Amino acid sequence: MSKRHYFVYSLLLVAGLAAGFVISGRLGQTSATFAGSQATPSTPRAATAAAAGQGLPDLSAIAELAVQASANISSTQIIQQRNDPFMDFFFGGGRQYSEREAQSLGSGVVVSEDGYILTNAHVLIGNGGTIRDVRVSLPAGRSDLAAKIVGLDEVSDLALLKVDAKGLPTLKWGDSDKVRIAEWVLAIGNPFEFNQTVTLGIVSAKGRTGAQIGAYGQMIQTDAAINPGNSGGALVNSRGELIGINSMIYSRGGGSEGLGFAIPANLAQRIMKELRENGAVAWGTIAGVQFEDVGVNRERAREFGITTPSVVVAYPTSATSGAARAGLRRGDVLLSFDGKPVATVNDLLQLMWDAKIGGTATLEILRGSSRLKIAVPITSTTK
Repeated sequence: MSKRHYFVYSLLLVAGLAAGFVISGRLGQTSATFAGSQATPSTPRAATAAAAGQGLPDLSAIAELAVQASANISSTQIIQQRNDPFMDFFFGGGRQYSEREAQSLGSGVVVSEDGYILTNAHVLIGNGGTIRDVRVSLPAGRSDLAAKIVGLDEVSDLALLKVDAKGLPTLKWGDSDKVRIAEWVLAIGNPFEFNQTVTLGIVSAKGRTGAQIGAYGQMIQTDAAINPGNSGGALVNSRGELIGINSMIYSRGGGSEGLGFAIPANLAQRIMKELRENGAVAWGTIAGVQFEDVGVNRERAREFGITTPSVVVAYPTSATSGAARAGLRRGDVLLSFDGKPVATVNDLLQLMWDAKIGGTATLEILRGSSRLKIAVPITSTTK
């Protein structure tokens, strides 16, 4: 891969490694009951002055409130790894696998006065092992609290924790649909274990999605400095409202380059509610099929009217799956999903996850030189 290519880094800080090491990642409105009743402060006078061209806004009061609603999160996982057969042969042991501990660190946002905390799923499972223990530290001396995982969703990259605490400060939820380009924002988090760090920036763009960032939904882009360890922290507007959950950066070297991305608050609220009520989130899927991106030969592409450099190819893994029974075969090229064009697996996932569970989706496929349409059942990821 050339140096001109960028990489998306999940903002996960792994304990015991050098500060610059980053794990590569990765992606409706509901009642704000879970957000608690923390009052929203009035807009600072300095922010009003800034609108009249008299200087930058003074967001110190907003930052103080946001920091009080922040959390530092540590997750310990048990990693199973294959033993070196050479070492086993000469030094004994006889075990094919061994276990080791790994720890990941990140941030979180207190979303209820009675101890519910929202964070990124990859903060808890970033090392790919079995989660053994999750600990949370809060401002005002509340440190090393045991946390229960209420629910975790890898599609949205969100997780909900619960600690035994009362009277915690919270932030009011903002409406992320009303976020404006170039409005001031603060990013709160625990980058490189520097607790309760606050950085200032603006909303650079809205609705970021696609294969570049590999995330579900439409992300908020910001140039507020976000670094490894910020994952799960709050993105707050100048009114002290929570408008996003910081999730990832787009970077050449792993540090902040002014391209940070946050999960919009409206989506985060919806996922949080489902996690609290059900412990999981039901997404649509086509069961029993794997899909892969495959590069297209230019001549063949012109022959079949394909205008994209790659296509999505289906590989059914079960002859008894609903998709296989509907007629989907190995090697079928997927062209559209319910009439919407599909050029990459990421395109397909975005459409599939939002499809109605229990219904069907019409796939337009290319098989040999023939174009066909197949209705496949949409099932739930939770089954």
